[in-house]
This record gives sequence, C-alpha cells and structure tokens, in this order.
Amino acid sequence: MLENQLLKIAQDFGSPVYVYDAEKIESQYKRLTNAFKNVKHLKINYAVKALSNISILKLFNSLGSGIDTVSIQEVQLGLVAGFLPEQIIFTPNGVSLTEIEEAAKLGVKINIDNLSILEQFGTKHPKTPVCIRINPHVMAGGNANISVGHIDSKFGISIHQIPHILRIVENTKMTINGIHMHTGSDILDIEVFLYASEILFETAKQFKNLDFIDFGSGFKVPYKQGDIETNIEELGEKLSSKFNAFCKEYGKDLTLAFEPGKFLVSESGSFLTKVNAIKQTTSTVFAQVDSGFNHLIRPMFYGSHHDIVNISNPKGRERFYTVVGYICETDTFGNNRRIAEINEGDVLCFKNAGAYCFSMASNYNSRFRPAEVLWYNNRAHLIRKRETFEDILNNQVEIDFASKKEKQLVK
Repeated sequence: MLENQLLKIAQDFGSPVYVYDAEKIESQYKRLTNAFKNVKHLKINYAVKALSNISILKLFNSLGSGIDTVSIQEVQLGLVAGFLPEQIIFTPNGVSLTEIEEAAKLGVKINIDNLSILEQFGTKHPKTPVCIRINPHVMAGGNANISVGHIDSKFGISIHQIPHILRIVENTKMTINGIHMHTGSDILDIEVFLYASEILFETAKQFKNLDFIDFGSGFKVPYKQGDIETNIEELGEKLSSKFNAFCKEYGKDLTLAFEPGKFLVSESGSFLTKVNAIKQTTSTVFAQVDSGFNHLIRPMFYGSHHDIVNISNPKGRERFYTVVGYICETDTFGNNRRIAEINEGDVLCFKNAGAYCFSMASNYNSRFRPAEVLWYNNRAHLIRKRETFEDILNNQVEIDFASKKEKQLVK
C-alpha cells in the first residue's frame, strides 16, 4: 500500500489502527501454491492464530484455503467464516480430552500430540480418524524461542516413541489418517527442513491408511530491506520431488499439507500510531506513540524487528529515535532507529504487522484494543471497531459493598 493511502486511513479511522492489504495476502497464497504446483494434491491450511479476524478468514476461504486451528474457539470461528468441517484441522497443545472430543463432534480433522490423550481418544472413539503430530527433534527455525522441534519441546510425540504409538493404534484399532510436524518459525536452512521431512516420510511408512502428510510451516519472511527469507520456490521444487517419490513408493497419492500463518499475512500488515510527544534525555531522543506492547508485543516478547516509517514526513531528514509506547512498562518498539524527522502528531507505520500482532493484543493498563481495517479492491473496509470503555467493563460484575449485592456493569 502507498504511504498516502495509509495516512488517509489513519485520518479516517483514528489511531492506533491495524491495516491489512488483501492483495498482498492473495499474492503470498498464490506464491506458495505455485511453488508446489507439481504436487497432485496440495492443501494450504491457514494458521488462524496468526490473525483471526473473521473477514481475514473469509478471504482465505474465498481463495480455497483450509484452516489450522489450535483452540475450540478458533474452530468455531472457522465454521462461522464459512469453512466446512473437513476444511478445518484442529492442532491443539495441552488441551483436555473434552476439548478434543468437542472438536471431533463438529466433524473437523483431529491432530493429537500426546500419547496419553491419543490412547484415551482412540479407546473412546476408534472410528474417528486421527492425525499424529511428530516431534522430529530437528530445529529448522532461526530463533530458539520459536523453534518447537527440539528434544525438550512440549509439542509433538517424539520419533523415539513411534513404538508406543503403534502399540496404541494396534490396541485401540483406531485409524491414523495423517502425520504432521512443525519444526518452528523463521526457517532459513531448507536442507534442514528437507532432512526433517525425510524423518516424517520414514514415520509415515509405519501407517498404511494415510490421507495426508502435514509439513507445518514456519517460513521466514523479510523484516527489513535486504533481509533473508525462506526460498519458497527452491523448497517447493525439492520437497515436491521428494514427496512425489514417497507417494509412488507408498502406493497412494497423498495430500501434501502446510499450515502457514506468518508467511501469508505478516507482510500484508501495517500498524499505524500517532506520536504523542518527543522527549529528549541526556543521550536519547524518544518518540512516544499512542500505543505500547498492549497492541504490539512482538518486539518486546520475541525481540522481533519491525521497520518504522514516518509516513507523515517520508522524505524528511533522517535522525535517530528510540520509539517507545505509552504503557507503564518498558515498551520499546525500536532502539536508536534512523527515521525521517518526527514531530508530535506525525503518524508512524510499523511494517510486518499482519501476523501475531493484533491477535496477541490485550487491554493492559485498561487501554482499548485498536481498530482493524482491510484494504480490499482499492478501498478501506473497517473489519473491527475500536474498543470503547463499555468493552472494558463488559463481563465485569460489580459488588455493592454497602448492600452486599452484585450487579453486572454492562449488559
């Protein structure tokens, strides 16, 4: 999107505000499907947790995507967005058997990563097909905080526990219809990912009634100019060849599945904030904006980088600023950044704000969560209203300590 379009959105809808470019989402989806065009059966399941707005889900539905969900609430969102149950896979971690059974009743695909839960579910529901999440003990991600394939990860069933899985399957007579892995985010080394895929292929040979193999995702996107990213075209060529060879050996054309989130929506997002104040200290010039980690926690939580652009003065002389928020905590978005000269009232744009940004927002300091806007067909569409004070009070129950009675503050 152009800077003048973003600036107009900030003027029309206020700040802070998240903006998503539908055209970028569509192009990323097509890029991924084109990379694997040589696979007979391909299924992209968008990871809802990255950005769960119902309008975004409907956009993916229109593209032919399925969805990957990690909570029963995400399953329900998917159904409301128009996805058929068979287009939804439920891949939770650490949830109760009851929640898995609730999802199974809705008819969605089930993915289990716990031996105990697998045995319990198989014993009670042997006729319900189940996918198994394997931990290949391979760290393909670039950040230890978001790599989930290591040996001590809470995610997945260890490849060393395959005999336990086979025993459970034999004893319960359950059907395993899929094998799944997810090694982590920000994958840089394709060869490491391909090595993990070989482990998955070897595991898949142990199960005779598979319909699909899910390779997870975690593809890296560029966060700044010149940044490296996953070469999705090279991965597509190499993994497709390996997958097709496996299917030939297996004797059945399986579906190759992915569950990308960040790859599909990260670059589509812009987060717009207004500068409240410029504060000069002995060694630092702070640009203080009308937001904080209550709206965008990734820089503080993961140490992630988001380019910051002054769209009110894009051609201004560059100076060094530390961009911080208005939360009563240390909420630094960027340290000592070269940004076009900033004045109070200017609008700053944070790039790569499509994935794990609004979806991780909170009401910390009793601040309102921001509005969301989708740029679609050259027009800005409001897809989430900015919260109000009534939203803060909603679901709170007030106690009248004088009369010792309770009343709900907002009905």
